[in-house]
Amino acid sequence: MELPDIGVRRVTKTRLIDHDGSVKYGDFLLHVDGSFSESNGDEDVVEEIDGSMRLITRSFQNWHTHLPMVLNRGMGEGLPLMEWLEKSIFPAEKFLTPEFVEIGTRAAAAELISTGTTFACDMYFHTEVIGKTLAESGLRAELCGPITDGLTPNFKHGSGDALKHMQKLIKEGSSRPDRISYGIGAHSVYVCSEETLRKASDVSKQTGCKLSIHTSETRKEVADCHSLTGMYPIEYLDSLEFFSDGNTVCAHCGWVTKKEMRILSKYEAHAVHCPTSNQKLACGGTLSYPAMKEAGVDVRLGTDGAASNNSLDMRSESKAASLVQRHDHWDARILNPIETWKLATKGSTDWVTWNLNDIRMRPIGRDNRRILSNVIYSGGDVMDVFVGGEALRRNGETLTIDESKACKEIEEAAIDYYSEIK
Repeated sequence: MELPDIGVRRVTKTRLIDHDGSVKYGDFLLHVDGSFSESNGDEDVVEEIDGSMRLITRSFQNWHTHLPMVLNRGMGEGLPLMEWLEKSIFPAEKFLTPEFVEIGTRAAAAELISTGTTFACDMYFHTEVIGKTLAESGLRAELCGPITDGLTPNFKHGSGDALKHMQKLIKEGSSRPDRISYGIGAHSVYVCSEETLRKASDVSKQTGCKLSIHTSETRKEVADCHSLTGMYPIEYLDSLEFFSDGNTVCAHCGWVTKKEMRILSKYEAHAVHCPTSNQKLACGGTLSYPAMKEAGVDVRLGTDGAASNNSLDMRSESKAASLVQRHDHWDARILNPIETWKLATKGSTDWVTWNLNDIRMRPIGRDNRRILSNVIYSGGDVMDVFVGGEALRRNGETLTIDESKACKEIEEAAIDYYSEIK
């Protein structure tokens, strides 16, 4: 399909929300570098858009997910985390192929684009296939390939080939280095040996790549780690000198002490709140946003995979984050719309437009005062997505992925994928 030109776009008579959450009204230019400016109407642009019934916002950022696991959406329902992994996920992944990963990734990318997300920090197998597929979609991503030999279906257990493969990918880079980067994924302290954790950390420190890990997701994980090492997971990781300054992504962090929060802050680690997945798997603990904030930890939001969330919709995840924090702390002032918005879009240099004719976006209210809370708590249709001046979606249609084809492919792949599971 023919794609629109890459370049500056003028959007007229519109409303725009940048990172600060305030609503601006007028004619705006959306620049290739992600900035915006007011338009006087005579600039050179590749396209002019009537924005009178559109809202322009920054895009959502998904800081922890497993994109190809769209293939597993709806499987293992009603199981707690470890049983869910051992009975549903791990058995299926023995039959994982590059073809399945490509199909799952393409479907995931279509879902991200259609719901207004332009960046994902991913951890999954056949990482190079994910990179190629996402590059074609136009999305941005940090792809942290797992190096845990025991869980990598594409490498022989104990060979160390998974680590060598990721080192090669990191060195060579992706086909779109401005949008796709490779990193290291160490699954968790209960799966990875001390040696594996140290090797993962060394690669990140040597190359500056992202280092991703599941951390303190369940009470059992925390208790088991303390029983074996005398330390809680983040303390244990610190004792191994695991943390890579500014580059460590710690997913979940639902059972974390204040001491551990200070460790995260010290290394400028990203603590990723995944409220829907944690609730669905009944993990019990919830990342404490107020405590993390007080400790100076950089908190981000993520969906986790569609297998444990059922969705990759970061708008919905933002709502869940706001509500669960208020509920858990008995305080309706926590994560108000503006603070939630800043958390959900942090780091975005891309733009999304929303359909103001969608009933879920009404009433806008006097001086547009209700519009941001409508986006977060009510939702709406994503009309356009612009990444680096490139249109990935226009007028409610994704341009870089054939959604109908992606639906057909994922349906057929899922049947084939699970055919060997008894």
